[in-house]
Amino acid sequence: MEARKNPDYLRSVAGAVADFRAALVEFLELHVINAGLESLAPGFAPAVLPRDGADPEEIARRQAKVSRLSGLAATAVPLTGIAMGVQGAGVVDPITNWQTITRPKPLLEASDVLGACDHALGRLDGLILQAEAERPPSVGAEAMHPTVWGAASRLWRDGHFREAVAGAAEALVLMVKTRTKRNDVSETSLWQQTFSDREPLLGQPRLRWPGDPNDRDVSTMNSGLRFFAPGVQMTIRNSAAHGVGELDDQSALERLATLSLLARWVDECDLIEAPEQPDDGGPGA
Repeated sequence: MEARKNPDYLRSVAGAVADFRAALVEFLELHVINAGLESLAPGFAPAVLPRDGADPEEIARRQAKVSRLSGLAATAVPLTGIAMGVQGAGVVDPITNWQTITRPKPLLEASDVLGACDHALGRLDGLILQAEAERPPSVGAEAMHPTVWGAASRLWRDGHFREAVAGAAEALVLMVKTRTKRNDVSETSLWQQTFSDREPLLGQPRLRWPGDPNDRDVSTMNSGLRFFAPGVQMTIRNSAAHGVGELDDQSALERLATLSLLARWVDECDLIEAPEQPDDGGPGA
């Protein structure tokens, strides 16, 4: 998902800006605005000076904190457009360059940096509202079929989306192999034979949607599964296992949801097995 459309990400950026601003206010508590010297040497004197009696070690500690937090907060600049045009310096990032207020020939005033933070917070609030309004319905991954999510969850949380889909598809195939007691055919053939409309054979059971096979809805489900199940194998499992490049989280989530749906349908189907061959009464019977 694009960063500026992700409300959770935008909230984290807003939190970083708020933390930076609060730390800067604490830093400024140990300083005074340099109005006097600035009038004598405009543009050359630092914008702020340490207060008389302020502990240099405490100033250094607070300055380090502001600098550390500025690294996180600076992600708000391209999102919110708060970069400022400064004569002779071009466009300046007010968060990254906050320390110029303590140096000769400062690019910024303390009020510039604080005002930029306030503007960024307001802009982020607007972006969050917009992102919330435009957010598509989410699918709860943890609520997916346990076979699918159980195989995908660790890889998914590590950001390996393609591998998560491939692992879930393999787990689903193993589930069908276990239920049908088959390990003698390829995966696509397994799906085709398992949902075949032919009668079951010894060692080749079928899965059928429960209910009267002559009922239109039941017949439709059986016909659909006959094409859907192998289609999922070919389009989702094979492309995830043999494809090149990573899947984005939305594409991967949609594939997991499809695998989960198929897994639930497999669970709901009845296993139809061929009747045992009658005893022919021969020797050893």
